[in-house]
Amino acid sequence: MSHILVISGSPSATSKTEAIGDHVARRLAEYEWHAGHLKVRTLPAAPLLSADTTDPAIAEALERVARADGIVLATPTYKASFSGLLKTFLDLLPQYGFRDKAVLPLATGGSMAHLLVLDYALRPVAHSLGARHVVQSFFLLNEHLTFREGEPQLRPEGTRLLDDVIEQFRKSLIPPT
Repeated sequence: MSHILVISGSPSATSKTEAIGDHVARRLAEYEWHAGHLKVRTLPAAPLLSADTTDPAIAEALERVARADGIVLATPTYKASFSGLLKTFLDLLPQYGFRDKAVLPLATGGSMAHLLVLDYALRPVAHSLGARHVVQSFFLLNEHLTFREGEPQLRPEGTRLLDDVIEQFRKSLIPPT
């Protein structure tokens, strides 16, 4: 079975970005992909910050990236860029850590003014890591996602657009065998 890995870089345990990552992983699993979610905030801080790739948790996270056929990069927008937590993790990857992989960049933020984070910050990093293909990005306004009884609820306008992007990403992947 082929593998998709959602990598989310939010430092918050109640993150809308992580909720979107979970949603995308569930949707891709509907197509018989094995979809996992790596929440970078759960990795041990000292080994992550010191780039200790021999730490078992860090080594296992890097192995999950290596095994993946497709990567979804999910980040909140901070200071008009992607999170430092995600950047710290991406810096641990080998130079061509996304070779032969399709990548879907996703970002959440409070204003459309931050939309360019995808094309001017996250997309170039995915390309520099050797991605085979980087599909159309998706930016979700915070107002399009709410929580009801602890479960994320996407508003219809957000759902429709996200579904289109997920379908593009799915089509860019090598079919599961």
